[in-house]
Amino acid sequence: MTNHPMNPITEDDIANYLVNTPDFFTRHAELLGAVQLTSPHGNRAVSLQERQAEMLRDKIRALEHRVMDMVRHGSENVVIADRLHRWTRQLFEVAVPRDLPQAIASGIRSQFTVPQSAIRVWDVAGAYAAEPFAQGVSGDAKTFASSLTQPYCGVNSGFEAVSWLDDGATALSVALLPLREGPLESTTPAFGMLVLASPDPQRFESGMGTDFLERIAELASSALSRLRAK
Repeated sequence: MTNHPMNPITEDDIANYLVNTPDFFTRHAELLGAVQLTSPHGNRAVSLQERQAEMLRDKIRALEHRVMDMVRHGSENVVIADRLHRWTRQLFEVAVPRDLPQAIASGIRSQFTVPQSAIRVWDVAGAYAAEPFAQGVSGDAKTFASSLTQPYCGVNSGFEAVSWLDDGATALSVALLPLREGPLESTTPAFGMLVLASPDPQRFESGMGTDFLERIAELASSALSRLRAK
């Protein structure tokens, strides 16, 4: 008869046994006080109960940090929402339609502390075709704006829209917001684009949340409908 060597017991075997045998320490309660572990907060031995208590305290601290982050982000969102409200209210107060593009761009700079912003609108009514905001946009820029279904945020890669700024050379990060009728994510051709820029390369970074930027784009689009050709 051939004897087959037994596989050695591994740490995983022991862990699985303890997980699947919850009454082990009930039957061997003396081990709870006898087991000595190394504390992660210093090179000292602690009992199993003390190590469990340390782990619980670590979890509580981690949860406290998460709650603090949630409160901080919630407070920041309230501030941004309040600024968005004030900016929107200012747009309602613009009496002359041709003043809307400037009001949109300057309001963003003041309300959201954006260093630079500029706007261009095309397919406007004949009365506004000679306005500065309706000039100097190439066909490629219009096509690019129509291709965006959400704001672009990231480095300045030589976008034409950066040339609309007063000082495009200092624009290290930009946000490009398409302006169109209806929801921003629709396939309706854009009739304008809003560019925000900062010398801080991290201000508008790829992957950042764009919820508020999308709201700005949709509100600006609705306001600018007064300039559109009917």
